[in-house]
Amino acid sequence: MAFDKFKDTLLETDTDIRSYLKNSEAYLQLKVFKVLMRLVTASVQVLIVGSMLLLALFVLALGASYAIGQLLDNIWYGFAIVGVFFIFLAVLFYLLRNRINKPIIKFFSTHYFDKL
Repeated sequence: MAFDKFKDTLLETDTDIRSYLKNSEAYLQLKVFKVLMRLVTASVQVLIVGSMLLLALFVLALGASYAIGQLLDNIWYGFAIVGVFFIFLAVLFYLLRNRINKPIIKFFSTHYFDKL
């Protein structure tokens, strides 16, 4: 009789463990879906806003190039000056990439691990 009770308890425990694992798997799937959807929506938003800002920067660069060219009485000089300015910015950002990456990684890691 005690053996039958012990057997029933073990069977209930097995059922409880299987139920827990199934629920944990479902929870994990929902959590992964939530994180992925946040990533996808944030990426789409960054892509849309970034492309609009890039287009605005392009138009402003054209305007600045033309204005500088008119001041120097040679349009090509204006475009060359703005082009060199953008090359300078690219080289500067490349040289400072480690200083830029560290705060970004720190910011996102605190938010990622706090949200989990």
